[in-house]
Amino acid sequence: MVASLADPNMPAMVETIIPESRRDFKDPFPSSSSSIGGPRNSVRPLPPSYGTLRPHNIHRPTLIEAAGMRFIIMDAPRQNNLHLYIKDCSRQKVTDVVRVCEPTYDGRDLRNAGMYLHEMAYDDGTSPPQEIIDGWLDLVAMRFKKKRRLSTSAGIISGGATRAGEGGAVAVHCIAGLGRAPVLVAIALIEFGRYDPVHAVTFIRQHRRGAINGKQLAYLEQYSRASQATSCGCVIS
Repeated sequence: MVASLADPNMPAMVETIIPESRRDFKDPFPSSSSSIGGPRNSVRPLPPSYGTLRPHNIHRPTLIEAAGMRFIIMDAPRQNNLHLYIKDCSRQKVTDVVRVCEPTYDGRDLRNAGMYLHEMAYDDGTSPPQEIIDGWLDLVAMRFKKKRRLSTSAGIISGGATRAGEGGAVAVHCIAGLGRAPVLVAIALIEFGRYDPVHAVTFIRQHRRGAINGKQLAYLEQYSRASQATSCGCVIS
């Protein structure tokens, strides 16, 4: 006799599913590579400690390494889980955290952990203003290229701006880590990695699902390197 799924005489068969955030992580930083931009490109997911306090968060911080630069794209920490972000950022030798959205935590905790917090917020759904772009590129140049760009962003970068992070990383976050933060990383890849804009977006999307919407992609496709033009001249409306 073949029992139906609803047969009360048959013992229930329940598959125990262990949440990903609680699985053993023997190698929390598995490496992967991409042909875009050269052999140095790699992406490693950070340890999944965030899901224990934020089960709704499916976008864990993503470490993107390319052209001698290391970025961590993440969503906005909250005060109740900031210590987890600080722990993993410290493990990744993060020297700077760039906040591209409204505050959701007390920045003094980052500074107490030895990280510089840079406020580069701009409105969601818009293109970054030139002042934000200049400040971001100055920070990236100083951290990874050990030089200062000639720009008008002197007021945007906070303390320690002349210290190059040897082997360090720059973390950048917006609210969900899918729009404003990845756009800035894409701009850095275009400027310093000499990526084609579409390749930069493709590379980021391969490792951070849902990053950069169509309107932001259209903006990046029109973006001109600082060496080619003094200003992008294009905006998201």
